Amino acid sequence: EDLVRSTNVVYQDHHVSRSKRGQVVGTRGGFRGCTIWLTGLSGAGKTTISFALEEYLVSHRIPCYSLDGDNIRHGLNKNLGFSDKDREENIRRIAEVAKLFADAGLVCITSFISPFAKDRNEARKIHESAGLKFLEVFIHAPLEVCESRDVKGLYKKARAGEIKGFTGIDSEYERPEAPELVLKTGELSVNECIHQVLELLWEQSIVPCEILEEVNELFVPENKLDLAVADAKTLPTISISKLDLQWVQVLAEGWASPLKGFMREREFLQVLHFGNLLDGVILMRLLEGGSINMSIPIVLAVSTETKQKLDSCAAVALEYQGSRVAILRNPEFYAHRKEERCARQWGTTCPQHPYIKMVMEGGDWLVGGDLEVLERIKWNDGLDQYRLTPNELKQRFKEMEADAVFAFQLRNPVHNGHALLMQDTKRRLLERGYKNPVLLLHPLGGWTKDDDVPLDWRMKQHSAVLDEGVLERASTIIAIFPSPMMYAGPTEVQWHCRARMIAGANFYIVGRDPAGMPHPDTKQDLYEPTHGAKVLSMAPGLTSVEIIPFRVAAYNKSKKAMDFYSPECHADFEFISGTKMRNLARSGENPPDGFMAPKAWKVLVEYYSSIQKIN
Repeated sequence: EDLVRSTNVVYQDHHVSRSKRGQVVGTRGGFRGCTIWLTGLSGAGKTTISFALEEYLVSHRIPCYSLDGDNIRHGLNKNLGFSDKDREENIRRIAEVAKLFADAGLVCITSFISPFAKDRNEARKIHESAGLKFLEVFIHAPLEVCESRDVKGLYKKARAGEIKGFTGIDSEYERPEAPELVLKTGELSVNECIHQVLELLWEQSIVPCEILEEVNELFVPENKLDLAVADAKTLPTISISKLDLQWVQVLAEGWASPLKGFMREREFLQVLHFGNLLDGVILMRLLEGGSINMSIPIVLAVSTETKQKLDSCAAVALEYQGSRVAILRNPEFYAHRKEERCARQWGTTCPQHPYIKMVMEGGDWLVGGDLEVLERIKWNDGLDQYRLTPNELKQRFKEMEADAVFAFQLRNPVHNGHALLMQDTKRRLLERGYKNPVLLLHPLGGWTKDDDVPLDWRMKQHSAVLDEGVLERASTIIAIFPSPMMYAGPTEVQWHCRARMIAGANFYIVGRDPAGMPHPDTKQDLYEPTHGAKVLSMAPGLTSVEIIPFRVAAYNKSKKAMDFYSPECHADFEFISGTKMRNLARSGENPPDGFMAPKAWKVLVEYYSSIQKIN
């Protein structure tokens, strides 16, 4: 029937601009509205890719919605059949709905056979006339592949003549002539397809570059390992320290992606002055409003003697305790301006600061270059099974079917105040609709200052916390973050957060005075305790992770438990400092009931007892 069209309707412009809408839709991302139009034969993989892409984007804080062909015909288009005219109207309606979703700032994914080129072109015009991006993606699979995937049995029925006008059998599918992307689903995995779509979205400035989540591991591929090992034996060497090897591990496992090795001078200056990596295509992303956050220099210091000896070499081997662990290609030597580095990185040049002391005592030159690591770094301390790489962690999250990952960085023993915050975070995520949030309990495993509890004892204590059920073991992954600790406050906390984002975390719990310490001279806080959380909340390049500020917890004497502090009930609370906790453990006394799981406290007492025996 011919539709009766109204003639007295006038289009009304919105008062809210797309720019303003983009500020509140999603996480610090700007306007992302567009439509990704998936087209292809039945069984080509449109719905599979559509829903997988939707899941990926939403898990990375990108608002989106998938419009599926079958679902739409259950509601909006349930009065349409499969005649050419009805198919045309089906696509027109979908295009109009998709346009509204895109105009609202969402990435709209449509999954329709849409066999006719003129209908798809009309859908494009509907978007482009409204100033919205329309990205046509041809889901290309040969007919025989589609028939082999015939879960619904539609091809079989069409071949038997039970379904008339079935696309690909007795109704033509007009292939797109110039789609923005072709996905050959007969050759590519779902993940490979998703990655190609993400690259397209990045190129179109719709998503930030960090969403690509490319973990840039620097291990030599197995098929080239023998050649690299032989090459390393012929090269001049640089002897590296345990601290240097920890940074090699950080780089090799991809925690500092997209770095390809120790920083060259350009990268060093970019990080020191801007807190970002700017070179290459990244510069184009910065011009479009994106950035790669990198707040700390990852550098290798060498002596003047080493620099003079190796300055003209095309490659050098890095040697640790007599073993060649990596090759540094095309090394670049440049001055190690120690005082300037410390002033910018730490905001102080106090020589008693433990990491600054190591910098000042280190080499007067820095050497950068492309790193090729010959084998996985292992410490053979009984803890290597906890040293999971970013890729391994992401695989674990996938196996656990996590729909949210919240990370907790720590370098100290876990007390019930920490546990309260982690429990509360999980509760809030469940209330927000997540079904299976997983905790990444991620103690720092590199160098720490002498008075910190060593890693092996901390891991025993964390395990005891899990054993006593303070944290739920089934929804927790405990792993070791290999980075050394620099005690650089708000500057360093950005590094801690970004590394967890690389590993797949989309929520990050930030505590009071993160990465801080007392000033070595004044004994006052070196950094303002709330600045770490404030800086993280506005740091550039961390748009794929949501910051969860640390709520102050203290011991509630009335409840005999750790509780969130309430100023109105100040008299009920006791703040048990780290110093008091250590003094109690040293003397073998017990803390107030409910401060720490008894088994976990026993581990601390054993540790302090062990060092007293040594001393």
